[in-house]
Amino acid sequence: MNKILNSLHNFLGDLLSDLPRYVAGLIILLVGLYVVKLIVGIIGRRFVKRDLDKSLRGFLLSLIQIILYIALVVVVIGVMGFKSMSLTAIFGAAGLTVGLALQGSLSNFAGGVLILLFKPFKVGDYITNSGGTVGTVEKIDLLYTTLTNDDGLKVYSPNGALANSVITNYSAISSRRFSFVVGVSYNTNIKEAQRVIHEIFLQHDEILKDPTPLIFVKNLGESSIDLSIQIWMKREVYWDTVFKIQQLVKEALDASGIEIPFPQTDLHIVSDNTK
Repeated sequence: MNKILNSLHNFLGDLLSDLPRYVAGLIILLVGLYVVKLIVGIIGRRFVKRDLDKSLRGFLLSLIQIILYIALVVVVIGVMGFKSMSLTAIFGAAGLTVGLALQGSLSNFAGGVLILLFKPFKVGDYITNSGGTVGTVEKIDLLYTTLTNDDGLKVYSPNGALANSVITNYSAISSRRFSFVVGVSYNTNIKEAQRVIHEIFLQHDEILKDPTPLIFVKNLGESSIDLSIQIWMKREVYWDTVFKIQQLVKEALDASGIEIPFPQTDLHIVSDNTK
């Protein structure tokens, strides 16, 4: 019993003697968290004032914040009285363990660096990649890129997978081609059908005259002559024009009496007159 009391007495004595350091460490931690937040806010405003690229801005702020947090932890542990050699050993072992456990995250970090260096896309671009990611880039962080897809949903794509995939950037172009096929009946004058469709393109400024719109016979189908239509338009009006132009083509062909046939099969009945 005396040994237990003595041990408890020694523990309480050590705790009371070390209490000022622990309190100081806690105060430094709380103040440090506020200071880190303040510093990151000041740097962020400076980035905005200097009109730094949004993609690089978010990435650098995340990196600076992590570095400041690590520095704060080192200072707090030092104030609490841990020996530097022990601290180095702890950080070394922790770094090795974390590195092995977070290999995927390190790959994502490297992917984020590559994205910012080579800039296949930036904040505000509409992209797709070979993994099926589609959307407008909102933010590029240390590990993930945030996109908003066509349904308004947030998509968080790992930077490693994104950097190693084939990326299509629709915002990096000034114009874009739209191709579709229209079938007309076999009794149609092909040149007349081409003229009617071409008239629509001449009447709408959204459709570029250079490159020249193309209308040609693509296929002689079972029920129709398939006309392939290829037009170019500015990127900004692409989707509005796509939704509108096919309706206009259908209405123009109807007004000219040109039939767009549906699939059909001719049935021949042979009667046996010998009976």
